[in-house]
Amino acid sequence: MNRSSYLPIAGLVALLSAAPAVSAVTATKPNILFLFADQLRDSATGYAGDPNVRTPNLDSLAKESLNFRNAVSVCPVCTPYRAALLTGRFPTTTGMFLNDAYLPDREVSIAEVLKPAGYDTAYIGKWHLDGHGRSSYIPPERRQGFDYWKVAECDHTYNRSHYYTGNSSEKKFWDGYDALAETKDAQQYLRDHARTGQPFCLFLSYGIPHFPHGTAPDQFKAMYPPGQLKFRPNVPPEMQTDQVRTEAQGYYAHTSALDQCLGDLIATLAEVGLKENTILVFTSDHGEMMGSHGIRPFTKQVPYDESAHVPFLLRYPKAHGATGRAVLTPLTTPDIMPTLLSLAGVPIPPTVEGRDLSALVTAGGHELPEREALYMGVAPFAGKDRDTPYRAIRTSRYTYVRRLEGPWLLFDNNNDSCQTNNLVNQPPYAALAQEMEQRLQATLKAAHDDFRPPDYYLERFGYAVAPHDSISYAPGAKVQSPKQVAPAP
Repeated sequence: MNRSSYLPIAGLVALLSAAPAVSAVTATKPNILFLFADQLRDSATGYAGDPNVRTPNLDSLAKESLNFRNAVSVCPVCTPYRAALLTGRFPTTTGMFLNDAYLPDREVSIAEVLKPAGYDTAYIGKWHLDGHGRSSYIPPERRQGFDYWKVAECDHTYNRSHYYTGNSSEKKFWDGYDALAETKDAQQYLRDHARTGQPFCLFLSYGIPHFPHGTAPDQFKAMYPPGQLKFRPNVPPEMQTDQVRTEAQGYYAHTSALDQCLGDLIATLAEVGLKENTILVFTSDHGEMMGSHGIRPFTKQVPYDESAHVPFLLRYPKAHGATGRAVLTPLTTPDIMPTLLSLAGVPIPPTVEGRDLSALVTAGGHELPEREALYMGVAPFAGKDRDTPYRAIRTSRYTYVRRLEGPWLLFDNNNDSCQTNNLVNQPPYAALAQEMEQRLQATLKAAHDDFRPPDYYLERFGYAVAPHDSISYAPGAKVQSPKQVAPAP
């Protein structure tokens, strides 16, 4: 089907069909360099106060950036996050709430909006939106508007990970540790495009620090002797095992490698004169529990901060100068696309559901104190590691979570950063819990989500799940894409 047949406003059709061209106007538009890690939780950086990790480049960037202190992953799992990132829409709207689903062609991506505005579009690294098999070639018509392409659907074999490029189905492999090799490729892209004057949007999607943690380079693992690592206060003694310490060593090692990559890219931006006119974002698709709240390593998708709270740094010197500041207004994944488009001076398509938060960048720090950031666990992922379907909001101070049975969690993040004191059923906080429930319900109503059981969403979007409670990615498995459904009332 033709993508434009789904679009409700004719102006968007005109926007998408406009001929891209380099002009005096496009030459003044900001570049966008969007860097994101896989499974890096907000707390696991030096600037956020982790006593273990060494991230000098991230720490320096934080001093020059807007540090969104209340950013959450809208659905803290790989594919759902990425679909929301590229479309600005909620998982319960698109149906992209399971790993290994195929993002349908009818969705409008940020690259498809930027191209008609004169942008060169590029993507390097992990994709995880194609649903045709984790090692399969992704042809140009399934790339959601990205032209420069060095991508694997999903590969965490960091020292021999594959990618495809151009129009060739030949499987290629990054040279050595893939994060370093991908960074070198991105550096060359920056050098090449600094000479053209054409604005660009480059997404660089790293696989690290997602497990396997033991494959981190030895020089980085040597920085973190397992016996010297300090656990978060919410990791119970029974989880502080040698095995968990070894996993934490690799996690921090990958993170320091990531920090080196970031430093190299920042240096290249300065080297080629792109620093002032480039919107640089660093974030992550979701976090990692690593034993917190008694939940085993490798777990995400749960509503606790270690899983859902992600770093989000935005540096754009032309808009906010060189001095960084903390931003308390909450941000959720669908907000990213409209915010970047607005900063780039490109119209936001009517399909987008997230909120444009660009005024936080350009208006000198004006906050939105009553704002809530919605995030969720949809289906199925139930019954494992205390995971259950939920809807949650994060405000500038609180996290509130509801499960199908009723209110579940309420944390004062200002006074309980490790979320160990659940206030939801404590009588002194009854009025606060009621207020948070009302705010959650208003947010769900705005998102057209009435919070049903998992089977409802599986049936609504036409999914069949495998024994591991998600879509099968075994070789030859059926490709599953959410069927088109009528918008919720």
